[in-house]
Amino acid sequence: MSWDHVRAIAGADLRRLFKSKDYWIPLSLLGALFFVVIPFITLSVVGTIADTPFADQVTSIVGNLPDSIAESSPTDSPTAQAAYVIAVYMLAPIAIIVPLTISVAVASNAIVGERERGTGEFLAHSPLTTREIYYGKLIASLIPGYLATIVGFSLYSLVVNATLGSEMGGWFFPTTGWFFLILWVIPPFIAVAISIVLRMSARMRSAAAAQQSSSLVTLPVIILSYAVSARVISTPGSSAVLIGGIAWVIAILLSIRGAGKLKRERLLGVASET
Repeated sequence: MSWDHVRAIAGADLRRLFKSKDYWIPLSLLGALFFVVIPFITLSVVGTIADTPFADQVTSIVGNLPDSIAESSPTDSPTAQAAYVIAVYMLAPIAIIVPLTISVAVASNAIVGERERGTGEFLAHSPLTTREIYYGKLIASLIPGYLATIVGFSLYSLVVNATLGSEMGGWFFPTTGWFFLILWVIPPFIAVAISIVLRMSARMRSAAAAQQSSSLVTLPVIILSYAVSARVISTPGSSAVLIGGIAWVIAILLSIRGAGKLKRERLLGVASET
């Protein structure tokens, strides 16, 4: 297998993708909404609830938190602690859900889209191996999602520190758990979802059907990643390394199996459904 061929496939898909305003403008707005707008509004509102009835409820919630989470806050103010918990723990799943949504949208159209554009026949009769095509598609689907993660994470960090930094004694975010999540855990989870969706994209007869089916199939991955993100952030260290390691192994195995299952007939749309 030639990695130059893999990079060529991925590069061609990425160039076509980023030239399509119908793709990147809506997804950019989605990322801005979840990484910037919602966190800013949420943290700003929580920071202004002092001396209100809702403040008593917040104090009660903070008082019932596990000691490890409550003690991690750099401030003793119940309101500030509540804002810290929201910023560091409760909003963590957006770091996985947004990139998963973006990458799945790309992967669902990766192979069936070639057939609809009429380029599937060209790929099927090209000297490229099916493994090269598959891994090129996988990389082209992974990069937009992970790029959104890095950009969104940077913007989210600025929002959190700008909103809460004065109450926390300065720049306090990102935490160690967030670094584990962004650098070690999120990439394999995205790869797992993509590996599943690429196989579906090869089987479906239309991009619309592939997108609908991929949403249902990847829902368990999103639910699992939601739980994992909270675990990694609350207990960074050996458990985060283990979770990420298991996810990497699963992602590699699924990608190897998926590459072996892709047939040239799928690119032409003439393969049997069995």
